[in-house]
This record gives sequence, structure tokens and C-alpha cells, in this order.
Amino acid sequence: MTDEIVLGPLPKGITLAGEGMGSRVWNVLGHRYAMKSAAESSFAFETFDPPGTGVPPHVHPTQDEHIYVLEGVFTLYLDGEWLTAGPGDTVRMPKNLPHAYYNRGEAPSRGLFWVSPAGQLARLFDRLHDLTDMAEAVRVSAEHDVHFLPPGEVGEPPSGPGA
Repeated sequence: MTDEIVLGPLPKGITLAGEGMGSRVWNVLGHRYAMKSAAESSFAFETFDPPGTGVPPHVHPTQDEHIYVLEGVFTLYLDGEWLTAGPGDTVRMPKNLPHAYYNRGEAPSRGLFWVSPAGQLARLFDRLHDLTDMAEAVRVSAEHDVHFLPPGEVGEPPSGPGA
């Protein structure tokens, strides 16, 4: 990515369906993220998550995060519990809460994610774009206030469709 995202007050306007704000789209570890809104106060992005993909358990120490599920089912780790959320559900993940999400179904899933405040998440996605090395992704994420838990610390998510 070449254009730096400069955060300021929330700009007015509409981000059209199927588009990312300013055409900003990232490929992050098998997921497609499209920026929907960026400001100092919040950052929103839409995800497209193919079957079998996920984001391992991690913590945002300075951001509250939400997911509004648009399509499919997310298998979620939320502070010691494995849960599922489907279309129309809203997931709330307060700062410092260990969380993860996976698509364990047979169809793609989509969600609208947002964090508040925006922090360094957009810059992190710029750094993670097209990166395939998970160890490097964990290292770079820590530099941007996203801290992954050690592998195996929370156990494996349930498997199977809708799990």
C-alpha cells in the first residue's frame, strides 16, 4: 500500500455497498478486508472470510471491537468461551478481552467490524497485506497494539459447519 491513511475527524459521506472507502482493500491471512470508514474515533471494515479461515486469539489493549455478522456463521472465542454468531447478530469485544473468530462453515462468511478508537489498525492492515508468514504477522501486530496469545493457550475451536 502506498497511500498513508491519515486519521482525523469522521468525514461525512457514503461508502457504497460492495466498495471500500477510497478503494482500500487488504488481503490479510486469507481474508479480504475492505475499509468502510476511518477516523480517529473509529475504524470500520467489512470482511470476506472463506471457509476454514480465522484470526487466532488476540487482545486489543486500547480498543473496543464489534462485529455485525452479515452472512454465514462465525465461531468465536470470547474470554474463555466458544460461541457462534450468525446473520444479524452483533458481537461485542471490550478492550483487553481475549477473542478470536473463525469461519468453520462450508460457505464464506461476511461481517462488518469496527474498533473504537481507531488506533493503529489501518496501518497494521497495510503492513499485513499479502503477508503469509504467521510468525511475522504476530510480530508486526504487536508493534500496532494487537497482541496474539501463545498458540494452544485457549484450545482449538469446535469444528464442523456452524460450530
